[in-house]
Amino acid sequence: MTAAALLDSLIQRQWSVACAESLTGGLLTSALVDVPGASRAVRGGVVAYDTDVKRAVLGVDADLLARRGAVDPDVARQMAHGVRSALATAAGPAQVGLATTGVAGPDPQDGHPVGTVFVAVAWPDGAEVRGLQLTGDRTAIRHATVAEVIALAQQTLSAR
Repeated sequence: MTAAALLDSLIQRQWSVACAESLTGGLLTSALVDVPGASRAVRGGVVAYDTDVKRAVLGVDADLLARRGAVDPDVARQMAHGVRSALATAAGPAQVGLATTGVAGPDPQDGHPVGTVFVAVAWPDGAEVRGLQLTGDRTAIRHATVAEVIALAQQTLSAR
């Protein structure tokens, strides 16, 4: 699925999206805003590369981060929910939050091998998280993560 197709789905619903990115470092938000008309749906993004930013800005539970580290499905879920509120406007939180966390390399992190990634899509009454084991170099893993979270978001919206 493409960023343009995802944005079309959001715009048709008059929904907004906010992105919480760790290993993708802004690539996801960039992929969305590269689409003409993106401002009709994209609220913005938070690059929460540092674990403390995940806690302080996105509201990820400090105990969860201490117990499991940042590469975790529940961390991805909390990031996706947290960014909806972090980028709220007078109209309220974003209807959809997207999140990426994982290990792009070159070294393992928190006991997870390179290529371990979690992506999440959150909406007001739920979330979907997908665990991935991606291959390739750092750049390939980061770009594949963007494609995977966009695809998950589109699948989630299609099912709603």
